[in-house]
This record gives sequence, C-alpha cells and structure tokens, in this order.
Amino acid sequence: MMKEVTLKVPDSKFAFFMELAKQLGIEAFVEDVEITKTQKELVRECIRKADENPERLLAWG
Repeated sequence: MMKEVTLKVPDSKFAFFMELAKQLGIEAFVEDVEITKTQKELVRECIRKADENPERLLAWG
C-alpha cells in the first residue's frame, strides 16, 4: 500500500528534492498549476458581490 502526499517545493530546492525522491525510490509526479485569467476574474467578481452584500455571508467559525 502507498500513501499520496502533495508537497510545495521552492524552485530553488526543486532539483535537489527530485534527486532525493529518485534516490529514495519515491514515485514523483510534477504538476504545474496555473490559474487562468477567466478563473481570476470569476473570483474577483465573487469578492465584489460579497462586498456589496456582506449580510448574505455565512460565518465559518
């Protein structure tokens, strides 16, 4: 059985980390995640709407 872990590795340590994973026999999958302009615009619109109607927001805590 194996566990899956998500890590954020600084660019300056990436090559070192990948070599370490290789030496330890750890299977590594690299995925670069980019947020599109459309996704950013949708989030900004949600924030604007929340600012306009703060009474409609739900408390998380």
